[in-house]
Amino acid sequence: MKLKQRVVLLVAVLLLLGLAKLFLLDGGEGSAASRRDLRAFRKMEAGLSLSRGDRLTHTLQSPWEVASQWVGPREVYPEETPELAAVLSALGTARVERADVGYKGTQLKALLVLDGGQKVVFKPKRYSRGYVVEGEPYAGYDRHNAEVAAFHLDRILGFRRAPLVVGRFVNLRTEIKPVATDQLLSTFLMQGNNSCFYGKCYYCRESEPACAEGEMMEGSVTLWLPDVWPLQKHRHPWGRTYREGKLARWEYDESYCDAVKKMPPYDAGPRLLDVIDTAIFDYLIGNADRHHYESFQDDGGASMLILLDNAKSFGNAALDERSILAPLYQCCMVRVSTWNRLNLLRAGALSSALRQALTFDPINPVLAEPHLAALDRRLSGVIATIQQCVESLGPDSTLIEDRMILPHP
Repeated sequence: MKLKQRVVLLVAVLLLLGLAKLFLLDGGEGSAASRRDLRAFRKMEAGLSLSRGDRLTHTLQSPWEVASQWVGPREVYPEETPELAAVLSALGTARVERADVGYKGTQLKALLVLDGGQKVVFKPKRYSRGYVVEGEPYAGYDRHNAEVAAFHLDRILGFRRAPLVVGRFVNLRTEIKPVATDQLLSTFLMQGNNSCFYGKCYYCRESEPACAEGEMMEGSVTLWLPDVWPLQKHRHPWGRTYREGKLARWEYDESYCDAVKKMPPYDAGPRLLDVIDTAIFDYLIGNADRHHYESFQDDGGASMLILLDNAKSFGNAALDERSILAPLYQCCMVRVSTWNRLNLLRAGALSSALRQALTFDPINPVLAEPHLAALDRRLSGVIATIQQCVESLGPDSTLIEDRMILPHP
């Protein structure tokens, strides 16, 4: 074959490959990857609606044992979880054996131990559903309902990296005080006819307690990850300084991602792609407060970035904080599977899916309608950002296979 013919043939092959990937970009279903991702999406849709009051009937294990066996290096729960409704129902109803102040941190929480010895984190309601948190994108108290909504969004996106969360009402007089430690009891007080507590944390103040309506307090309950999976804390490479007038490097250096790619664990393996997935997740929920993140210990960079502590979300439906997306638009890469899932959630499908998932929860309505509408609007912004990367760098550089080793720049 003559050189000219070979060149023409090579160009034709490259064109076909580019068209195939662009077909994927447009939501096509022709490739094996897109067919696989479409099947996963249909499974997610089929399992979206959960039944309240479900109980485990086919196993001798407790709900806590079932959930602990789900956890692996790359997921908190598997793709198919027929027992999920039963585990969440147990989280929302199991008797409280013990109550204590929360683990160290900046925000008010309580540590509860449920029947059977299962630890959970309880975050109390601080705002009404329609309240708008003004100021910096990380301002305000934790939002308990944000934890619930974020967990179900994690299901919908197919990440499966968020611990299980459910909304719950607790009677402070009959369920909490009789089993509370002296340290927690010492923070209880009354405001009018309402029972309140302020706990112990960096920002906890007696002047700013969380209050029930009478004795009934609404909150969220997050399942503690199994002790056999100890956590390791990492500083987020795109973390904020939280100091007025002082910018982090990523806020002024557009080539910052090149530097990140040279640092372990971001120089190889899945961690950088996890960070980018998380940026998309956080942008959708409006969480600009992920200054640190957790993975499992001694993982060598192979385990997932765990989506813990999502309560600084859904504060202002009108605010789309684009800086949250910096890992995406500075690195200009995203998982193929993530991209396929985002495309399947266009045209209102995202808010519709989340609305359907949240009907199960005891504190439904979990989100005010403006926050659901904001999800669809922000999704359009994510898709536009990825398309700009494709136009600039091409699909081969932008769409990355899930466990592809990331090259140095």
